[in-house]
Amino acid sequence: MNIFLVLMIPFIGTSLGASAVFLMKNSINEYVQKIMLGFASGVMVAASVWSLIIPSIESSENMGHFAFLPAAIGIILGMALLFILDKVVPHLHINAEKPDGPESRLKKATMLVLAVTLHNIPEGMAVGAVAAGFLSGTADITSAGVMALSAGIAVQNFPEGAIISMPLKSEGCSKVRAFVYGVLSGVVEPLFAFLTIVFSSLIVDFLPYLLSFAAGAMLFVVVEELIPEASEGEHSNYGTVGFGLGFILMMILDVALG
Repeated sequence: MNIFLVLMIPFIGTSLGASAVFLMKNSINEYVQKIMLGFASGVMVAASVWSLIIPSIESSENMGHFAFLPAAIGIILGMALLFILDKVVPHLHINAEKPDGPESRLKKATMLVLAVTLHNIPEGMAVGAVAAGFLSGTADITSAGVMALSAGIAVQNFPEGAIISMPLKSEGCSKVRAFVYGVLSGVVEPLFAFLTIVFSSLIVDFLPYLLSFAAGAMLFVVVEELIPEASEGEHSNYGTVGFGLGFILMMILDVALG
């Protein structure tokens, strides 16, 4: 299995989505955006359960009745990290008027990119953790399972890339600049995936914690950002439908290929 390709696939998904700025004239339809946000949420929740939390628990079977402990600790630490980043990094969510985090003189476009970048970090860590599990041979993770997670995240990154590049164009950025910003928001994914693999190779016994850590970080992003954005305003059921579609797709990919 080509690990480099596996790490790059989610980034490619983000880049392809960002290229929508060259194909679409206006901003994304509100209902389509809700479906996309819900879809991304569904993929991330399903990936957290099947690709990260369950393998974490299975890797800790030697702990008997306490096999849940590494998963529980990892989830808590992953959510704690994203909670801290959410407080210390100035960022602006889609359709929001007031930025989160500390006061900053950063431009609106920059803070929009930072918001997407923040939840691309745990996605990169998730791919890296699963790839590390496969390479170590200590977890019941197949090459197909690694590819399924990478492909699933890439699929949900496609609409995310469009969701970030289109509003940037609406804010006055040129198409090229909006595309570049969208691409840059995804650069952290292969970077953090690689760093996760390196870290896990140094401390192999931490793999169950690392898998659930990535899951906790992704779950924080879903509950804190994606679901509220998909549910705000009228017709929140569009986001709910998107969530169901994303969850089912990721479940199918992981179970059928893993």
